[in-house]
Amino acid sequence: MCANSNNSYNKKLKPLTRALRKNSTRSEVRIWCELLRNRQMLGFAFLRQRSIDNYIGDFFCKELKLVIELNGITHHYEETYQKDLKKERKLDSLGYTVLRFADEDVDEKY
Repeated sequence: MCANSNNSYNKKLKPLTRALRKNSTRSEVRIWCELLRNRQMLGFAFLRQRSIDNYIGDFFCKELKLVIELNGITHHYEETYQKDLKKERKLDSLGYTVLRFADEDVDEKY
């Protein structure tokens, strides 16, 4: 089986993805409910808190190979920023595009 045929899904992260979905941030809930759920975004299907390799993307569209990340205040810290870069490089190497938005931008726009 081709490693990318399942979009690099990592079933070992399933308990963590479930926990993250149950404890979503306000901006994640807004984006999900108002833009991404039920193919609202131009008919594309998105998944919430999807594991890809050893990482978890906030939102993932298989068809577009697109990962959307919403960043809270902790992403301003250098250590977290470096982790984000490493994650983004890995996802890029797997053929995914990563879009990042700040929580405050989501809250401001909606």
